[in-house]
Amino acid sequence: MTDAPPTTALSLMSGGIGAPVTADQIRVARHEIQGFLLQYEFGLREIETKLSILSDEFQALHDYNPIEHVDSRVKTPESLIEKVGRKGVAADLASVREAITDIAGVRVTCAFVTDVYRLFDLLTRQDDVEVRQVKDYIAHPKANGYQSLHAIVEVPVFLSSGPVSVPVEVQFRTIAMDFWASLEHKIYYKYSAEVPAQLLDELKEAAGTAAELDARMERLHTEIHGARP
Repeated sequence: MTDAPPTTALSLMSGGIGAPVTADQIRVARHEIQGFLLQYEFGLREIETKLSILSDEFQALHDYNPIEHVDSRVKTPESLIEKVGRKGVAADLASVREAITDIAGVRVTCAFVTDVYRLFDLLTRQDDVEVRQVKDYIAHPKANGYQSLHAIVEVPVFLSSGPVSVPVEVQFRTIAMDFWASLEHKIYYKYSAEVPAQLLDELKEAAGTAAELDARMERLHTEIHGARP
């Protein structure tokens, strides 16, 4: 006889334990997952605060703001459970914390490519920000033309039970890159990821056009206003 797999909050919520569960078990599991995701919400706030401070400082001292806007989100329990199953991650919260690094995500949209790298440098130079991973899809675009700078950073969150290090995915991109990525996402959704080859070719060409536009607009801005601080 083999032992039954251990019951975890995620397996209970996903209905994956293959045995009846009680309402109390579900309630406890939901509470455990909510507490787990709350840590990521707090980590997200830490990053948002840091970005807000940088934004306010640039605007006040330099009369220039490299940040156009910031969007953020924490995965819902349903989205997290779906990704755990899709990636084949063990359904315990410790394994999920280690394997899934985009539970909390921040997207920072800038006017120009130089602002992307400037903000990345200013954020990751801070003493309490630890860089776990960087993927520079601006210097090395994906095969489909996608461009963005991705970083997985960890920030400390101080809870009543003690400090917790929380990973947050931060994506930096220009307005043009953000527009392209939004359009690409809508196209993939419309075609259920089975996008015709002609559209894929046009998307890749459009990504190159967006990169050219970024370079041209930054050059024009520099000619008019001079080098930024």
